[in-house]
Amino acid sequence: MERHSFDVVIVGGGPGGYVAAIRARQLGLHTALVEREHLGGICLNWGCIPTKALLRASEIQHLMGNLSEFGFEADAVRFDLAKVVARSRKIAKRLTAGVKHLMKKNQVTVFDGHGRLEGPGKLRVTRDDELVATLEAPHIILATGARARVIPGLEPDGDRIWTYREAMVPELLPESLLVVGSGAIGIEFASFYRDLGSEVTVVELLPQILPAEDAEIASFARKAFERQGIQIHTESTVRELEREGDGLRAHVQLADGGTKSLDVSRAIVAVGVTGNVEDIGLETTKVRVDRGVIQIDPWCLTDEPGVYAIGDVAGGPQLAHKANHEGVLCVEHIAGHAGAHPLDPDAVPGCTYCRPQIASVGLTEEAARAAGHEVRVGRFPFQGNGKALAYGDTQGMVKTLFDAQSGALLGAHMIGAEVTEMIQGFVIARNLETTEAELMRSIFPHPTISESMHESVLDAFDAALHI
Repeated sequence: MERHSFDVVIVGGGPGGYVAAIRARQLGLHTALVEREHLGGICLNWGCIPTKALLRASEIQHLMGNLSEFGFEADAVRFDLAKVVARSRKIAKRLTAGVKHLMKKNQVTVFDGHGRLEGPGKLRVTRDDELVATLEAPHIILATGARARVIPGLEPDGDRIWTYREAMVPELLPESLLVVGSGAIGIEFASFYRDLGSEVTVVELLPQILPAEDAEIASFARKAFERQGIQIHTESTVRELEREGDGLRAHVQLADGGTKSLDVSRAIVAVGVTGNVEDIGLETTKVRVDRGVIQIDPWCLTDEPGVYAIGDVAGGPQLAHKANHEGVLCVEHIAGHAGAHPLDPDAVPGCTYCRPQIASVGLTEEAARAAGHEVRVGRFPFQGNGKALAYGDTQGMVKTLFDAQSGALLGAHMIGAEVTEMIQGFVIARNLETTEAELMRSIFPHPTISESMHESVLDAFDAALHI
């Protein structure tokens, strides 16, 4: 057993934790990081990165199935699911090794084990019930992340009822698949499996799929998914999943009050996540937890002096880049850095990497009007964009929202090819407090899909050039 003293101790080596550790060392703070499983956390190992590798494979499968549109012909096009999965896992392993290298390079002391608060400024680290070390620090940052939420009656069994973990490493492609929940995780898996050939049904409790997105964009997405053959039931609930033969029988309560039984090979339960707040010693502190979320102030400080929380365990939006940002601002505040600034939740972009892709930042139209704004709305369809036509993917649009009085960009919402790469343009514009005037005067390169961003702004102010 070792006893150590640090300036900052971080519990959790995911996107928030390891970034916080690096920034702390850059600011001259003696830093320790405690991680019980894999450096890089869920994002690098079981989330953001490996899922994108899988989705890239499904995009290729879709393209190979439509070669004739580009003047090509190919016979017996097929894929090897085991190799698709293996490539995804290889990429995850490579990035995890990269984080380990960054910890060494930045001289962050890493402890392999489970961290638990043991009184003011103290953390106990154990591994397999054996004490590894006792750490002391005036600042302890909790970055313990989150896990899949479990609904009674729909408990994952790792065999036929999956969470995102099992969905990422299938041994066989399910002939039919039920996805419970239509947030980003559920929709990405629905898109992946549908493009590989599974019959997919999505059940969502709320009136619209992708509940966090602008209603118009969500409606556009639903129509696109249904054209691909995905069956969607909104305002519906899966009451029970029972084993039937080699698969499952799902009992679904539909929006009209009726019921429907679905026989599927497998089911993915993707109804959100809950913070990892158990067994980390919170009961010995003043830290407040509300529905699995640690409550923090704008600087990520909890009600317990010297204890902070960042990332998924500190609430939404539960995104890796939000965790990154919180890690930096939290450490800069601890260090008294002049550049420290609180997080603006409305400035956090959201991306869903289905087909078609979806990306957004800022307020939805409904939220903007509810907040009292007089809103000017601009739209531009990809069908009018030359690059999208040449690219062979005109299924998309850009929607922009402005305050009619000030010209401030309130929100931007996009669906279509490569919009997850384009959204950053509007993120920067909002961060710089750009108005419609600057955006209208900006020169967008031609031919690019990004020209649709410009056209949407012009349309909001009755100055569209290509509609």
